Amino acid sequence: MRDVDAPTVDHPPEPTGSSRRSHLVIGASGFLGSHVVRQLVEQGEQVRVLVRATSSTQGIDGLPVERHVGDVHDAESVRRAMAGVDVVHHCVVDARPWLRDPAPLYRTNVEGLRTVLDVAADHDLHRFVHTSSIGTLPIADRATGAGPVTEQSGPHNWLERGGDYIRSRVQGEDLALSYAAGGRVPVVSMCVANTYGSGDFLPTPHGGFVKLAARGRQSWYVRGVGAEAVGVRDAARALVLAGERGAVGERYIVSERHLSMRDVLDTAADAAGVARPRTGIPVGVLAAGGFVGEQVARILRRDIRLTRTSIRLMHVMTPLDHGKATRELGWEPAPVHDAIREAAAFFTQRKRNQ
Repeated sequence: MRDVDAPTVDHPPEPTGSSRRSHLVIGASGFLGSHVVRQLVEQGEQVRVLVRATSSTQGIDGLPVERHVGDVHDAESVRRAMAGVDVVHHCVVDARPWLRDPAPLYRTNVEGLRTVLDVAADHDLHRFVHTSSIGTLPIADRATGAGPVTEQSGPHNWLERGGDYIRSRVQGEDLALSYAAGGRVPVVSMCVANTYGSGDFLPTPHGGFVKLAARGRQSWYVRGVGAEAVGVRDAARALVLAGERGAVGERYIVSERHLSMRDVLDTAADAAGVARPRTGIPVGVLAAGGFVGEQVARILRRDIRLTRTSIRLMHVMTPLDHGKATRELGWEPAPVHDAIREAAAFFTQRKRNQ
């Protein structure tokens, strides 16, 4: 990979019609970002990517894209990559709620985003698609029997419970939408749920559970825990559609349905032909384990993923309604169970090849 001043070009396909636009995907090496790149290429769009020099690019290797090396904290590298493009897809997220020092969360999810938005304000973009989170949405009052949450459902109401990770995501979304409200950048904000599917190389925290289940190494599940979920290809499709026709200054929920942890793990185990997890653990027991994890992290002075906040984020949210994305973007997601099966197959195949 060459320096940003000499981007690598693998002969992107020529536009096939007047509607074709040029795209920049920032965070293209990530799980969701790589799928956005792949779908844009499949549509015959001109695609440029911005990746860090240290990033693994196995999710986009072999695709005909123009590569730029840079970072969201380096305005000049962002400016060079953004020059002349029509649509920016910002897919950079720090999703580590277990960090003892939350500074990196704000540095990436807020300040890095600010740098990119400031650069975007100097460009005549058609759309700036911001990858936000369902964590920026409120929680419905279960006691009142309220229906699924929509993009218009009240103010955010669980910052204290969500910790610095959720605070950074809410601040980031508020910042992005403020640039739209001020007429500076045509931002469309996408509230994306847990994504599942093939190509989860890292893997993501929720993908890690699917990996263990598919390999027959996940013997337990947490009772009463559930989260919103979506196939990664469907999530990428929503972002691509938003770049074409999303309403500036609006949010869209990108989630197919609410699934229990047991359903996710059983689906993965069944797809791989291995035993399902048998032991159901009360969420209170896992929360107690999170407290212990925090104490161990403090003593050892290193981050441990098992914290009370990370456990809380596994089950705190209530069901969502993605109807707005269907009505306004034409987004029709497939059942997320199909994506979980694809993820199980991906992790099973990687095990055979390792």
